[in-house]
Amino acid sequence: MNRLALACTCLTALAWTGYREPPANLKAEDSSTNETQPIVAADADWPWWRGPDLDGKSRDRTAPTKWSRTENVAWKADLPGRGHASPIVVGSRILLTTADEQAQKQLILALDRKTGKELWSTVAHDGGFMAKHGKNSHASATPACDGERVYSVFINRNGLHVTATDLEGKTAWQTEAGSFGSEHGYGSSPVLYNSLVTVLGDNRTSCFVAALDRATGKVVWRTDRKTTGKHGSYATPIVARVSGKPQLLVSGMESTTSYNPDTGKQIWTCFGPAEVTACTPAFSDQLVFSSGGYPEKELLAIRANGTGDITRSHVAWRTGKGVTYVPSPIYHAGLLYVVSDDGVTTCFDGKIGKENWKGRLQGNFSSSPVLAGNLIYVTNEAGKTYVFKTGPKFEIVAQNDLGDGGFATPAICGGQIFLRTEHALYCVGKPAAQTESSE
Repeated sequence: MNRLALACTCLTALAWTGYREPPANLKAEDSSTNETQPIVAADADWPWWRGPDLDGKSRDRTAPTKWSRTENVAWKADLPGRGHASPIVVGSRILLTTADEQAQKQLILALDRKTGKELWSTVAHDGGFMAKHGKNSHASATPACDGERVYSVFINRNGLHVTATDLEGKTAWQTEAGSFGSEHGYGSSPVLYNSLVTVLGDNRTSCFVAALDRATGKVVWRTDRKTTGKHGSYATPIVARVSGKPQLLVSGMESTTSYNPDTGKQIWTCFGPAEVTACTPAFSDQLVFSSGGYPEKELLAIRANGTGDITRSHVAWRTGKGVTYVPSPIYHAGLLYVVSDDGVTTCFDGKIGKENWKGRLQGNFSSSPVLAGNLIYVTNEAGKTYVFKTGPKFEIVAQNDLGDGGFATPAICGGQIFLRTEHALYCVGKPAAQTESSE
């Protein structure tokens, strides 16, 4: 694989749930046992990967468009270690993961949203680092927060581990969701749905998707996925309401697949786009847009109202042009926006796949684009953020350079932009009063 960059710790009092080998396909016996009040994100928060509505869109109608290292920066916080995980924002806290490679520690951090001051640091794993690609990190999965606990995912000691901490950094539980044979490391972020936290374990030896109880860490269901034995995959699953029902959408290992998020039972599967994917599918109310990757390069739109193998019956359109591997696409107002890894930016008609326009951004991209109002923000690996308009033509409105590269996707919320670079976290925008906590 020529490129893999992904936007893609233990306390003595740890309540360790451990890992008990379940049957090959452990299922929830009654989906009603998983039903609870939906997790609703506060408007001023960014509590998980792809933002409050899981679609890469900020609820802010406007956001800062111009900044530099010395202009329009409320604060800058130096970060220990190295990580590609994006920051999440919940109430008065910013949460993220990092890894100290020299000390061999994988860490969960909390910073004060108002000042950037570190509030706490918790060790998830001490030692046990696994093989990874040179461009990946040992902390590439963005955490998720339900307002009570922070859920962080790392591979360590040949397993995929989920760690739950409270908002003060105390570890509530830690569970190994399954074994993991690493090729280039890990980059898939957890997704929250009802009472569950779901993680994807696509790897070289035993691919699976698993859901854990958020309160206890118990594995509620685990479903095996196709394992090619050649490569792992790095996409993040997402739960979206498509074709009138919630669907857990997963790409990679040569297919795009929909599962019942309560039980792990497969709803439908479609061949493509690639064996290896590293981005999150986009979606409309009827279509799923899936892109990858390696070794195949394809973008496809799938009608999500089928069952079983829908490869021949439900593909609305496919293309080999304008494909992204790592940056996740965005669907908005009937249009699909795709920024490729080498900066080619394409706008498609979502229904028919017609190319409306194509533009070029400079540099390589691993960060995913984020939409605020009618503007899309995307940061290249050298640390330059482009801001361009949505709509009928390609128009760049701003370019902002922090002079420090990175791979994390920005969080845009509460009138500010939180940008993680290789060495620091920046808060772009005007200093704000202490945000009311949604804890």
